[in-house]
Amino acid sequence: MTAHCADLHPYDILRWYLEAGVDETMGEEPVDRYAATRRAAESRAAAQPAAPPPQARQGHAPRPEPVAHLPAAGPSSASPLPGTAAHLAAECRDLQALRHAMEGFEGLPLKQAASSTVFGDGNPEAAVMCIGEAPGQEEDRRGLPFVGASGKLLDRMLASIGLDRTTCYITNVVPWRPPANRKPTPDEVAVCMPFLTRHIELVDPQVLILLGGAAASAVLAKADGINRLRGRWFEFNSPGLPRPVPALATFHPAYLLRTPEAKRDAWRDLLMIRHRMDAARH
Repeated sequence: MTAHCADLHPYDILRWYLEAGVDETMGEEPVDRYAATRRAAESRAAAQPAAPPPQARQGHAPRPEPVAHLPAAGPSSASPLPGTAAHLAAECRDLQALRHAMEGFEGLPLKQAASSTVFGDGNPEAAVMCIGEAPGQEEDRRGLPFVGASGKLLDRMLASIGLDRTTCYITNVVPWRPPANRKPTPDEVAVCMPFLTRHIELVDPQVLILLGGAAASAVLAKADGINRLRGRWFEFNSPGLPRPVPALATFHPAYLLRTPEAKRDAWRDLLMIRHRMDAARH
């Protein structure tokens, strides 16, 4: 195998890795990313008051699993430091103000390398809100989420359960494209979370669809991978919401493009969302 790979062009080797399902690379030295995530969570918890426990839900459906409470982004008795994402988000009373605050935010170097702030797309009055990880090259160029190849697949996924961009709302955890489409770091996600929390509060959806492991881990505050998180109902709770919001994680469309065999599980997840929406009408 070693001798064979030595004869291949680097491009052919990379293509083979992609076809084999490799979606990330690792360095020479081990990095404890869970420790970085814990440090970011501890810093957020120290800067913000704890949220109240979620209200009990009624009905006969299986009870969603509670998730860790996220710090308040809306009005609060505590005053976040001026200029921070938490402070700017807390001052926003509508989506237009939130967009303006994010476009003027200078507290993250990642923003300086991006061409645009990818805020959101779709109907902000919709009952369903989809959340991805971060913009790609095409999204950064056009200033809209999910408009590349993965966006076209997402449109087909939504259409399969009777949704489109007029009946749902779409955004990302991180609104700025990381250089070379790398994964956002835990610290970058932590900085952006007050903006996302306020975004969810202002849209106030009935259902959250979390696209991919990065979005699921950030919103649910869980370190489990997507294979353990998908197909299960959780509750997203925040002080700025009138009630907990049911949240379900599924595979990111970009992963499904690389791993078509996972589409069967993604279809099961979509059916769960459709059944949840139908049940809410009755």
